[in-house]
Amino acid sequence: MKSRALQAVRPLRLASPSIIPIQYLRSPARRSPILKQLARAASSSSYTAKSRTASSTPTSRARAAQTSKPSTLSHTNTKTTAASTAPANPVLDPQAAILQAATVADVDPQLAAQIPTTETSNGTSAASPAFAAALSGNANGSGWSDGAAAIDWSSSFHGLSTTPFSPETAAVLMQPLDPLDIEIKPDGIIYLPEIKYRRILNRAFGPGGWGLAPRGELVVGERVVTREYALVVHGRFIAQARGECQYFSEETIPTAGEGCKSNALLRCCKDLGIASELWDPRFIREFKKAHCQEIWVEHVVNKKRRQIWTRKDGEPSYPYQAVKAGSRM
Repeated sequence: MKSRALQAVRPLRLASPSIIPIQYLRSPARRSPILKQLARAASSSSYTAKSRTASSTPTSRARAAQTSKPSTLSHTNTKTTAASTAPANPVLDPQAAILQAATVADVDPQLAAQIPTTETSNGTSAASPAFAAALSGNANGSGWSDGAAAIDWSSSFHGLSTTPFSPETAAVLMQPLDPLDIEIKPDGIIYLPEIKYRRILNRAFGPGGWGLAPRGELVVGERVVTREYALVVHGRFIAQARGECQYFSEETIPTAGEGCKSNALLRCCKDLGIASELWDPRFIREFKKAHCQEIWVEHVVNKKRRQIWTRKDGEPSYPYQAVKAGSRM
């Protein structure tokens, strides 16, 4: 029968003698020959010799580093000597590489001869201040009027209620609407087309005398876009309003942004009295009674019928068509 100690040590036969547990090296009453051989190998001088060889490795590395150190120093000294003997780089003038700008005389000598000039202190000629002011479009020669260059229209209220417009301008703005210009939606809401607001502003202030300044970024919602605008006239803040417009796909967001701007414009024009009748309940009732009617129409696609509002002098717009009185259900 095999010894129990031999069965316990058998998995460790191929392992190093240094990892044998100490309890297997103690002397039992009857020591197995295998245990004696392993104990002799663990206590032999060859195991100690290996540790001495490993400990001597750093010494050999240190000697090799000391041997190579003088060559490194000599290489560094060579570089230092070469750098000290090299000539210094010449200092270049960065302005020498910049080409001089062409003058009017270089491009068109005849035009340059017609420009009024004045002599400067260094003996050169320059355009007269009057000519420069006329060229910039401002009498003071600054190119801007009334400090407009320093105004941030995204947040400024510069010029708000400083002075009223002239009576002639006010008459154009508050002129009663022509009934032929007013439209009505299918749900019965009357409105003035956006282009006619712009025509009124152009008659009152002139093209370029007014504008819409964004007061924030375009906000894109789930099915609607909104943005706030300010109406500026002749460098003065007049009104601000938030426009909105619906969209049905991502491809139509730019178009909805334009509709948002137009919606903000007509809301700002309320402060100028433009088309104020459209918010007067009495005018709305009288206009619808005199110029509008509610009729039955049929959808040309799904054939559904409903009642909508339309002008008496107009026809229903697509996708609806009027239903004859005899064929109405």
